[in-house]
Amino acid sequence: MNIKIISDSTCDLSRQLLESNGISLVPLTVIKADQQFKDGITITAADIFDHVAKGGALCSTAANSIGEYADVFAEYAPNYDGVIHINIGSHFSSCYQNACLAAEDYPNVRVIDSQNLSTGQGLVVLKACELSKTAADLDQLAEELRAFTEKVEASFLVDKLDYLVKGGRCSSAAALGANLLNLKPCIEVKDGKMSVVKKYRGKYDKCLASYVKDRLANRDDLDGGTLFVTKTVVSDECYSAVMGAVSEYGKFENIYETDAGCTVSCHCGPGTLGVLFVRK
Repeated sequence: MNIKIISDSTCDLSRQLLESNGISLVPLTVIKADQQFKDGITITAADIFDHVAKGGALCSTAANSIGEYADVFAEYAPNYDGVIHINIGSHFSSCYQNACLAAEDYPNVRVIDSQNLSTGQGLVVLKACELSKTAADLDQLAEELRAFTEKVEASFLVDKLDYLVKGGRCSSAAALGANLLNLKPCIEVKDGKMSVVKKYRGKYDKCLASYVKDRLANRDDLDGGTLFVTKTVVSDECYSAVMGAVSEYGKFENIYETDAGCTVSCHCGPGTLGVLFVRK
């Protein structure tokens, strides 16, 4: 089968991975200073950080409409045996619901709820590319991908809580306490939802190294195929600490560094880093 793989821009895959796998993106809308921009096309994470650093209000994201998805499906559905579209998790956005409604008019389009975001979603997209090479049935492929989403392990460590406070996802009192105690929360995606699972304390590079160790060391349930190190702006010292820990505790065939896109950047801010991979 000739199958086209599409994803929301929230998958945070690098341009090289997108191009080498023939993946097309549907960009989400980013709202900055009451103006609308397209994620990764007319606005970047750096633009968001610069705007907020200069005193601007926190940016936000908006889901793609049913009509926007319908336009995308109308472009690809007639030219392929099947189209697989992979959305940001349905608990984070209405993109999935809108894409499902748009797909009702296209019998060869299947919509997948990644149950994730950033390169957690990206891992599902890459799995779709892998499976599509030998797929003989579109529905079977979709079911395999839905089962695969449960194997993705995604988490992030956040340096400062400023963006979470501004976005209403954390109280000012909690942020003040975390800053005074030098705490760095680890946010994990589980069952399609985000929650704080642990708090690290101390210098950020040491916290990041400990976080990577906790995620990778002494585990026999890891797939060992691909690991993503996905980040916003972090120091060279922090990045070196992370890569040193990944090298020490992880055994992966492919290790990709990617920059988090506008969605993660809008909500978590600079100094955010995660390791994302697949369990057996």
